Amino acid sequence: MLKIDSFVGGKDCIVTLTDHNARVTCMRLFSCLEASFFRSETQRNENVLVTSSCDHSIRLWWKGSCQRCFRCHNRPVSTLSDKLLGDGSSNLFASGGEDGTVRLWSLNSSGKRGQHALKATLHGHEKPLKLMSVAGHRTSLLVTVSKDSKIRVWDTATSPAARSSCCVGMTSMPGAPVGIKCHQSFLYVAASSSVLTIDLRTMRKAFTAAIGQPELHSFEILPSKYLVCTGGNNRALLWDIRKSQEVMKPEPIAELDGHNGPVTHVHMDPYKIVTGGPHDFCTNVWDLETGLQSNSLICCDPERNANGCAAMAVDGCRIATASSGEEGLVRFRDFMQASHSVSSYEDELGSKFWNKNSYSDTDSET
Repeated sequence: MLKIDSFVGGKDCIVTLTDHNARVTCMRLFSCLEASFFRSETQRNENVLVTSSCDHSIRLWWKGSCQRCFRCHNRPVSTLSDKLLGDGSSNLFASGGEDGTVRLWSLNSSGKRGQHALKATLHGHEKPLKLMSVAGHRTSLLVTVSKDSKIRVWDTATSPAARSSCCVGMTSMPGAPVGIKCHQSFLYVAASSSVLTIDLRTMRKAFTAAIGQPELHSFEILPSKYLVCTGGNNRALLWDIRKSQEVMKPEPIAELDGHNGPVTHVHMDPYKIVTGGPHDFCTNVWDLETGLQSNSLICCDPERNANGCAAMAVDGCRIATASSGEEGLVRFRDFMQASHSVSSYEDELGSKFWNKNSYSDTDSET
């Protein structure tokens, strides 16, 4: 955990989170308010970090330590839902594993070991789970993708007695999926060299959102600005969805160079783009408006044989990264109080590293 005040003062400020004993595969930042995890009004704007690992466990972190451990998958846990499910009262999140199961967990469970946290196990995928995302038009719907490119939609609001049949939609896609994101009633899927859009109401392809490099490794979408960012080899590309639909061979509006090997992690919000990969010593931060690199953050520790970025989560001014080593090393940085770019905090012209408040992609522009 990086304490910004200590960092600016030149003090030793890194606290490592090392409870996992194998590689971290996925991580999510949920607000304490959304997760009903805060214990005082001053903690409403803080985050809890949820991580999954090849050690078959899921851990919930807060205040620099592991608060709960969830175990039930009998093989590595490969992915987590990008949002909490439901209307906010259930506080459910989902996990997918190499055992082919989807599991629903409650953040309201008591006990540090997460006893009674498992609320349902959903069967149907024949191959390991790779990706999942919560639908935008109905937050009880969970979209999952397995390594054989099969897509399933689950209604998690179904009563426990009927959850064995809560799959409400199925389809498949060409190519190996590398990323998905739900917005309203659409599912954006990155696979092979393009980003396709599926209407979740009909489970049919709607349109092609972007055509990227010969091989895609990741993607992110910002519908309010009609932008898609795709990660390829050694670089990421920024696309305008509107232009991609107008021409046969669309051109990117920005190229984000400077990576070593595949760019497997991309985050995008109205202010910045954050990119990283398994062979990168740092994650790179880019200005959304100009496409210029604004910062670079160390994400691994070569002295611990922990190279590259295996997982990443960003929420407003907070960022968590996991190294690609086998020790499950996690770094969490909080820039809530930062007033200048970390790389140039002594420069009077420096600006806030990122926006102080979290955002919703549906918020109106100001």
